[in-house]
Amino acid sequence: MPKIRKQFGTADDIENALYDAIGRADLEALMELWADDEEIVCIHPDGTRLIGYAAIRTSWEEIFTRGGVHIRPLQLHTSHNVMSAVHNLIEAVFTIEGAQRDVHILATNVYVKTPLGWRLVLHHASTAPGKAKSELVANNVLH
Repeated sequence: MPKIRKQFGTADDIENALYDAIGRADLEALMELWADDEEIVCIHPDGTRLIGYAAIRTSWEEIFTRGGVHIRPLQLHTSHNVMSAVHNLIEAVFTIEGAQRDVHILATNVYVKTPLGWRLVLHHASTAPGKAKSELVANNVLH
């Protein structure tokens, strides 16, 4: 029997689910958010472009071996139409203990409306200029 996937009524709903799954290191919940398309793309800070479900899943599985990544989205800028939404934001990264690190990530998330509701097709994250890059490397937050 095919698995029933949760439908998201808005791009904001799926974005909230995205950061919740990342914070809980819930690989299955995170991967359910991606579109059923082998052209999906994910780029982690200082990482290579990952194309397709298998490559993206493997990368998040590796990240989650260190636990969840607690992120507070800041300064959200959105562009929406009927079938797609682009969210550009700053991700403030927190330690597991809940203390904010001096780490900020610039991220773009692109969502499309499908017959199954809104789905993620692109997550592109890069370190913000300044201290953030050295903090990411020192604290081994992402690859």
